[in-house]
Amino acid sequence: MESSSQDKKLPATQRKLDQARRDGQVARSKDLPHLAVLGTGAVALLLLAPTGFEQMRSALAQALHFNAASIAQPGDMLQRLTVLGLLGLVACVAFAAIVVAAAISTTVATGGWVASLKSITPDLARLNPLSGIGNLVSKQQLVNVGKLVLLSALLGIVGYMFAAGSLVTIAQLAMQQSPAGLAALGDWLVSGMSLVMLVVLAAALIDVPLQNHFHRAKLRMSHQEVQQEHKEADGNPQMKGHQRRSAREMAQRSSITAVPRADFILMNPTHFAVAMRYDEATMNAPQVISKGADLLAMKIRDIATSHAIPVVQSPMLARALYAHAELDQPIPASLYTAVAQVLAYVYRLKSALRGEVPMPLTVPEPFVPPELDPLNRKTNEAGAE
Repeated sequence: MESSSQDKKLPATQRKLDQARRDGQVARSKDLPHLAVLGTGAVALLLLAPTGFEQMRSALAQALHFNAASIAQPGDMLQRLTVLGLLGLVACVAFAAIVVAAAISTTVATGGWVASLKSITPDLARLNPLSGIGNLVSKQQLVNVGKLVLLSALLGIVGYMFAAGSLVTIAQLAMQQSPAGLAALGDWLVSGMSLVMLVVLAAALIDVPLQNHFHRAKLRMSHQEVQQEHKEADGNPQMKGHQRRSAREMAQRSSITAVPRADFILMNPTHFAVAMRYDEATMNAPQVISKGADLLAMKIRDIATSHAIPVVQSPMLARALYAHAELDQPIPASLYTAVAQVLAYVYRLKSALRGEVPMPLTVPEPFVPPELDPLNRKTNEAGAE
């Protein structure tokens, strides 16, 4: 069940912000690219216009110079027209490249570079008129509309005041000579453009943090979504337990190859099998080098039989070692005495098989602390219930 928008009061986590970025959703300001286009375009015109106009004037003067040779060669006119066209095209391309680079750089500066096709992928849900109407009357759209109305009003007021205060200057332009009049016109246009850019700059300074606020507000999360995200990040406990059991079973299967190195096998008598090894020179205590349950226990027993390794029936000790001893690690200290009794029996059995001592008559029944026996623990828990 999805949470309603009223429940989404928590700020978006970094994981959700990253996912939104991968989906192409980032905070973008429309006013900042407008400022970049106007400002960069104006600066580019101021810097490049003198050189560009001079090149165009020279090319036009050369193109309009005629003599008898040019009249005799009509194809020369087409060549002159081509040169003028290429010169104008180069100027336009250079100006467009500067403006486009400024627009892209400012857009990337506000939200970063995002390479995602999801935002332009066809989605039939977007054709739903009800959701479209909902987007039109959303808080963000209302603020954007109010911002555009306010910006338009400010630009209109600034333009009217600038034009009203420049009536005398405009009247004087018609009375000046062409070079001086063009220079004065250029200064007047630069002043007007500077005022427009100041208004757009103020709007951009407000719009950038405002769009970031709306973006984060749109991605707010409910308590249920935050809990679900933490669960997905940490992993499902049941799934992690299953993975640990699977890894343990795989390790037990791979330890089958270590059975031929065992000194003896403890069994219970068919459900569990534990292969024990003890080397006084390299080990501080006996170690379990292989263990298994059910079919794996039978496999350990068969390998031990084929390698003439003693198999000792000691149910409680086998269960305790299977549950509490790790592979290739010293056994728990509380089981030292029990394992030592079985180990002494195995040494005597091997000596008897070599004809050195009499055959032991009984198999030891070592004491195992009840709390280490899994079967005893399950019985106590069932009685407590």
